[in-house]
Amino acid sequence: MIPILALLALIGAPDPVDPTLHDETRVLTKARSTAVMCTEGPPYYAFELVTTKNIPGTGLATGTVEASVSANSPFSVQLAADGSYAYDLQVSLDRMRVPRHGQLVAWVTTPEIDRIERIGALDEHLQASGRVDWNKYIVVITLEPADDPSQALWTGPIVMRGMSRSGMMHTMVGHGALQQENCAAYGYGN
Repeated sequence: MIPILALLALIGAPDPVDPTLHDETRVLTKARSTAVMCTEGPPYYAFELVTTKNIPGTGLATGTVEASVSANSPFSVQLAADGSYAYDLQVSLDRMRVPRHGQLVAWVTTPEIDRIERIGALDEHLQASGRVDWNKYIVVITLEPADDPSQALWTGPIVMRGMSRSGMMHTMVGHGALQQENCAAYGYGN
C-alpha cells in the first residue's frame, strides 16, 4: 500500500525539498522531477540549430534537425555502403523572417569541414529534407544568392548551424595522464 504522502508526491502536491517528508516520498518526488527533466528538449535523434545572427530577422530564430532511420529499414539503424550510419534528415526553422533576397539552403558537412554536401533549398515553410551517410556531421543553413542545385559549396553567409548528437561526443584521451589533447579544438574548454 502506498502512503498518502507518496501518492501526493507522484501527482506533484508536496514540495520535493520538504524536510518533513518520509524518505520514500522524497525519492518518488525526485524521480518524478528527473523524469520531467529528461523529457524536455528535442528527442534524442534531433538537435537544435543555433542562429549566428548574421542576417537581419534571424535574432530570435530557432531550428531543429530530426534524424531518423528510413522506413525501408526493418532495424533501428540504417547503414551506408561504407558501413557508416545513414540518416534521413528533416530540417525546420521557426520564428524567422524569410529573406527578401536570396535563398536559404541547407548543407551537411563533417566536423572537420572536409566534406560538404547540399541537402537542398528550404521551402516556403522553411523546411528541407535530405540524407546523410556520416556518423558525425554538422548541418549548416546559408543564405545563397539563388537556388542552384549544382552548387557544390556554400558561398553565402551562415545563418544557422547545429551538430549531430554523435558529433558532440568527445574523446577523453587528453585528460588525466594524457594531457596532450587540445580540448578547445573540439569546442570544449579545458
